[in-house]
Amino acid sequence: MGDKKEKSIQHLIGVAESVIKAEAEELLLVANRIDHDVVKAAEIIINHSGKIVICGLGKSGIIGQKIVATLNSTGTRAVFLHAGEALHGDLGIYKPGDPTILLSKSGSTEEILQLIPVLREFNSVLIGIVGNVSSPVAANVDVIIDASVSREADPLGVVPTTSTTVTMAIGDALAAVLMVARNFKHEDFARFHPGGSLGKRLRLRVKDIMKPLRSVATAKATDSLQKVVIEMTKNPQGAALIVDDDNHLEGIFTEGDVRRCMALDKDFHEIEAGQAMTANPIFITSDAILNDAINLMEDRSSQISVLPVVENGGKICIGLIRLHDIYQTKLV
Repeated sequence: MGDKKEKSIQHLIGVAESVIKAEAEELLLVANRIDHDVVKAAEIIINHSGKIVICGLGKSGIIGQKIVATLNSTGTRAVFLHAGEALHGDLGIYKPGDPTILLSKSGSTEEILQLIPVLREFNSVLIGIVGNVSSPVAANVDVIIDASVSREADPLGVVPTTSTTVTMAIGDALAAVLMVARNFKHEDFARFHPGGSLGKRLRLRVKDIMKPLRSVATAKATDSLQKVVIEMTKNPQGAALIVDDDNHLEGIFTEGDVRRCMALDKDFHEIEAGQAMTANPIFITSDAILNDAINLMEDRSSQISVLPVVENGGKICIGLIRLHDIYQTKLV
């Protein structure tokens, strides 16, 4: 009975694995055939001062809403138009000349085909992201981006899986091209994301939440570890900064280092800070954004929780930033 259940579990794992692999393979094929049409679409959007309209139906419509969200968050004004509702009043969102991206897997979606002549009356430039470049929709748009797939990834081969993933990826690619073309920067992204963790990471800077040097344990390289530990007890920030007489950063001694030194079974009077510290540690400048500090601390094989802060343009140590404080700080 147990073997049968285990085989069933392994079979289901295999199904999940095959879906992900199939979608990944199709994405690579799409990447290899991306051409100048993506750039043409981007140029149309950039050269228009108004908004862009994304139109779709069913699963394509859901993907269209995601593309709209991505475009809006990266500096391109966009709205979603439901293809089924477009002919019943929703066309009021248009201003003459607003470009439209039409999403259709088959390229023969009836509602979209009915919509195309009407959109021409609005002088809308039409960009098609279609799964069939020989389809009626493809034949009636100004720019075609090929979103065709060889098969859907589900066991029946009929559920929109690979096709929706490919369409969404093309939308992401177009958004990225627009970001580069507009020289869209971190501060621009932060302006559109003022709230939440992401907003905090992009808007706040290290100097906004760092612990100043007066609140951090400091020591000289020649100080005994006993003195260093006493200072860390007075200013419990998780580390002591080892500096010279001019506050140039020479090293850092963390709580983890304390435990490692205790394991050596040596008298703390006999060990100097300079012998046990991490010399020339990673540091960050006070004007850096919090996201840079997080990346320095987390995106490494062995994560660190504290980071010395130096003044901009030099190695004069002015404080310490802790990962804990970054995640605990609330937006004001």
